[in-house]
Amino acid sequence: MHILFCQHTICTLFLIKNIMARTSTYLNFDRTTEEAFNFYKTVFDSEFEGHIARMGDAPSEEGQPAMKEEDKNLVMHIALPILGGHMLMGTDAPESMGFTVNFGNNVYINLEPDTKEETDRLFKMLSEGGKVEMEPQDMFWGDYFGSCADKFGVKWMFN
Repeated sequence: MHILFCQHTICTLFLIKNIMARTSTYLNFDRTTEEAFNFYKTVFDSEFEGHIARMGDAPSEEGQPAMKEEDKNLVMHIALPILGGHMLMGTDAPESMGFTVNFGNNVYINLEPDTKEETDRLFKMLSEGGKVEMEPQDMFWGDYFGSCADKFGVKWMFN
């Protein structure tokens, strides 16, 4: 993302990534990160930032057991810009590496699209194969609101 700063007729282009802090959401999956992020890539019509880092890319450490062959192609890190400059990041966290992934109701990714049409489009795509908690609707506080869990168990809110 770029910002153009103008003063009179002199304009300077700054790369935000190099000058501003940002917040991102990091998701852990049990061996389905790449599938989930390819799905999110289509929902948000976006491209991955950088390459997909694989577990097998990491150097082996002395004293650690060798990585299992089936774990080497798992995702170590992936990043996808979604709305408003927000970055969605993720990793595979399989039990074979000592992780236990538990999806619960403690985290929602809150999206704030510009229009009802965009909200409906995103909601439809993300809820397909998942669970609708509340269809998008006009709420008393003035927002168009809905919520769902996608087919990977990730919870989404729309405002």
